This record gives sequence, C-alpha cells and structure tokens, in this order.
Amino acid sequence: MWRRVASLSALISSTSNRCFLDQVAYRMSTCKLFSSEVKENPLTLKDLFITFVLGGPGSGKGTQCAKIVETFGYVHLSAGELLRREIASNSEYGSMILNTIKDGKIVPSEMTVRLIQKEMELSNNHKFLIDGFPRNEENRIAFETIIGADPDIVLFFNCPEEEMVKRVLNRNQGRVDDNIETIKKRLKVFKASNLLVVDYYSDKGKLFEIDATGTEEEIFERVRPVFAAFQV
Repeated sequence: MWRRVASLSALISSTSNRCFLDQVAYRMSTCKLFSSEVKENPLTLKDLFITFVLGGPGSGKGTQCAKIVETFGYVHLSAGELLRREIASNSEYGSMILNTIKDGKIVPSEMTVRLIQKEMELSNNHKFLIDGFPRNEENRIAFETIIGADPDIVLFFNCPEEEMVKRVLNRNQGRVDDNIETIKKRLKVFKASNLLVVDYYSDKGKLFEIDATGTEEEIFERVRPVFAAFQV
C-alpha cells in the first residue's frame, strides 16, 4: 500500500542543506544556458500540477510512470532521457553536456532543469511526472528557482536494495551502467544524496511512499489511489 509520510529522518543522517545554496548561486551565474536578459516564465501562466517521481535504480519508476500516463493523462519527463536526447541532437548544449560527462563531471543542475522547462513549455498539458529528478538538494533548489514552482506531490518508490540490483541486472537494456559494480555505486550515491530530497519533501507533507515490491500491477494498485485523489 502507499502511505503519506511525515518524516524519513530515520533513513538518513541529519545534514545541513544550506551549503548547497552557494554552489547553486555560483553555477547559475556562470552556466552558459542562462541568458543575462530576464524573461517572463511562460509556465507561470499554466495551472501546473507537478509530481516528482523518486526511487533508486531498478525501483520501477519508469514502468509505473508509463501506467500513470496511460491512466491519468500525465506527461512523463525523464531527466536522464532528456539529457541523452540532447546529446544525440548534436546541439550546442548537447555537446556541452557530452563534454561534461566525458570529463567525469556532473552535469550542472540548471542544464537539466532548462531541458525539463523547455519540454514543459512546449506541452499543451499541465500535468507532469518528473522522473528521476531532483537527485540531490542542488537539483531541487535549481528546479524551484528556475521553474518557479514546487512539486504538488512526490512519489517515492521504496524498494529493497537486493531487489533493485536483481531487476537492473535482469532488464537487459544494453546500458553500460547496468553491471553489479556500477549499480552498487549508484545505490550508494542514491542513499547519500537522493534520500535527503525524500526527507525534505516528507517534512513538507508532500511525500507518498510506495511499496515497490511485487508485480507491476500490484505496485500500480498502490499508486492508483494517490492520483485518483488528485484528479486535476
């Protein structure tokens, strides 16, 4: 079943989030994606309903997002897919993202947020599933600053680590990061950074924790009541 969570502080250690503010401010002042000209945000004219979809690798986020789209008419935006698409387009920003990854660096939060923003502005829909983002506090702050909106709800697919590892190894999607060593590293990063975001939205009363074990249909039956309660 799903449950609305008041706090997940027991899952993670108490950590100050304010140190990220200076990092975001610096990146936002230097990133080439930002124009010096201040423009009106078209998204402020939309009656947005934003859902963040969080969970570790192999927790089933993408599968459940597809079912939510089909059943409730949301637009699914995967942060990872948007980055891969931008790289494949050979655009100026795609080359910048590719070079950043090749250099072993993390793609700046504002780059990813700008890609999400572009898709949201082009859509005629107002209901969005943001899949796999924000991954950390810097991502979260950048999203809220640039988009000018908080998520309405946050889904957290809670799945045991051994089950996530098994699913990733069995999905056979040809991804270079679908190997046991990389999966363990990704799970370590998830615990260290993503759970801080989970805890933040839990404290704000926006988090819905989904038991992500069982079949796809069993899991969706836990998801369905959440969106049925927020028919918009």
